[in-house]
Amino acid sequence: MKKSILAVPICAALTTIVYADAIVVSGPMKFKPIAASAYEQTTTDPLILNSEPWVIPKGFTQYLISDENNLDIYPDANDLNDMNTVNETGKHAGRYLYRTHEVRPGTGSYLGGAVSVVDLQTGKAEILVQRADWEALDGLVWTPWQTLLFAEETITAQLPDPDAPNAQSGMVYELKFEKDNPTAVEEIKVRPMLGSLSHEGIETDEEGNVYVIDEDRKGSIYKFVPNAYGDLSSGQLHALRVKNGKKTGEAEWVALDMNQVQISARIAAQTVNATPFCRPEDLERIGDTLYAALTCEDATDPTNTNGPGAILAVSLKSVPKVNYFVQPGMNVPFEVKPTDTTAGVTGFRNPDNLAKGHDGKLWIVEDNDNSDIWVALPDEDGDGYSDGVYLFASLKDKSAEGTGIYFGKDPSTLFVNIQHSGTGNDKTMAITRVIKPK
Repeated sequence: MKKSILAVPICAALTTIVYADAIVVSGPMKFKPIAASAYEQTTTDPLILNSEPWVIPKGFTQYLISDENNLDIYPDANDLNDMNTVNETGKHAGRYLYRTHEVRPGTGSYLGGAVSVVDLQTGKAEILVQRADWEALDGLVWTPWQTLLFAEETITAQLPDPDAPNAQSGMVYELKFEKDNPTAVEEIKVRPMLGSLSHEGIETDEEGNVYVIDEDRKGSIYKFVPNAYGDLSSGQLHALRVKNGKKTGEAEWVALDMNQVQISARIAAQTVNATPFCRPEDLERIGDTLYAALTCEDATDPTNTNGPGAILAVSLKSVPKVNYFVQPGMNVPFEVKPTDTTAGVTGFRNPDNLAKGHDGKLWIVEDNDNSDIWVALPDEDGDGYSDGVYLFASLKDKSAEGTGIYFGKDPSTLFVNIQHSGTGNDKTMAITRVIKPK
C-alpha cells in the first residue's frame, strides 16, 4: 500500500483532505482530487441541484441525462433510480441506458417495480417493463449472452412471484430482448436458482458464473455455477466461507441446499456457516477479482453492525482469498460526522455502488450525507490494499444519494443517478472530462 493520502481530523470544522505531492490521478478520467466533501456547498436551490448537483474537479463538466420531467413513473412518490448499465456490444453499443426503480409496496399508489430505458441519442426515456408484484427493484447487469439481469432488494417479500410462491425474499429476473431491438422485451423469467435474498449487486464472469449478495447486516456473498453457459434455469449456488471463522484470508465456495436456496438462500448459507458481512450491496469484477461494497462493515470489529463500511476484494482463482481493499484508517480517512452546525471531516463512510473504470480503477459512491464518489487505484505492491483512494466528487444535495455509477462506451464519461433528492426530482447525470484539442 503506497501511502499517498492523509486525513487531517484535527477538529470537526476542518473539512479538507491533504493529498501528498499534489496528486493527479491518471487515466481517461485524469483528475486532481477535490479537497473536501460538499459540506460547505450544500444547497436546496433547485436551479443548482437540477443542473450542477456535484462538486467535481476542474476540467470536468456535468449534464442531465434524464429526470422526472421526462419520465415520472411514480408521481406521488420519490422516484428511486438505482443501478444502471448500457448496451455495450453490437450496432447499438453505447446508445441505451437502463435503470431499475426501487419503489416498495405501500409507497403512494404503488404500481410495482419498473425497468426503464433512456435513448442517449434522442433523450427519450420510457418504461421498458413494469409488474405489480415486483418489489424494490435494484441490482442490474448486462450478461455476456446479451440479456439483462435485475433483482428485488427485499428481505421479507410482501408480494410473492406467482412462479416462485414459496420464496421468502427477493428474486432475480432475466430479461431477453427481441432480436436486434434493445428496447423491446421478448420474455422475462424468474431465476430462483440464484437464491431468494435481499438482492442488489449482480456480477458475471467469462465462464458464465453469476455472483450475487444478500443485503443483510449478516449477509453473505454467493456464486452461481450454471450447468450450461448462459442457462440460469439449473445449476449450483455457493456461498463464500472464509476459513478458520475469520473474515479475511483463504476461503472456499461452499455448495448450498438447492431446495432451501429457492425459499431462503440466507438460511441455506447460515446452515453451512458462510461468512457474514455487514450489508453487502454492490459487486464489481475487475479481472480475476470480485469487489463488494460492505456498507456498514467494521474491519476492526467483526461484531459491530454499524461500522463505517469497507470494500472487500475476493480473488476468483482456484483457491479464493479475501481481504479488505479499501478500509478507513488504512488507505482512506475516516469520516467524522458533524455534531452541530459545523461541517464534518471529509472521509469514507457507507460505500454503496461500484463501477469499473476503463483503466481498471474501482469507482465507489457512498450512501451518506454528503454522498461522495471515490476512486481506488489497483493494488500493485501486493499488500491487498488499494495503493491510493482519492475523492472525485461530492453531492451538494444533502438529503440525496448518489447511486448507479457506471462507465459505458466512453472511458471519459461517468453516469451516476441521484435519488431521494431534496428537490423531489430524482435524475440521471453524466460527468465527463473535457479534453482540449491539441
